[in-house]
Amino acid sequence: MITEKVAQAKSTYKSDVQSEKPMRSIAKAISWRVVGTIDTLVVSYLVLGGEGHIGEASAIALVDFVTKMVLYFAHERAWNKIHWGR
Repeated sequence: MITEKVAQAKSTYKSDVQSEKPMRSIAKAISWRVVGTIDTLVVSYLVLGGEGHIGEASAIALVDFVTKMVLYFAHERAWNKIHWGR
């Protein structure tokens, strides 16, 4: 059912304005990634052994921030094309 709706949905920017604007999706992605990155930083720091591992934990958190923000944005935009549940 959902896949049929997705296949039938034709979204252009003008029709997409009725849902959520891309800038809102970007703002939501950034704010959520800040929360998620702090979590990843703390968890990575603790898993790596704590003291002396802040550099490695920061690297993990940075990569996590970028990749998951891009994935979240793409996910949000895809869901805006789905009319199911509106």
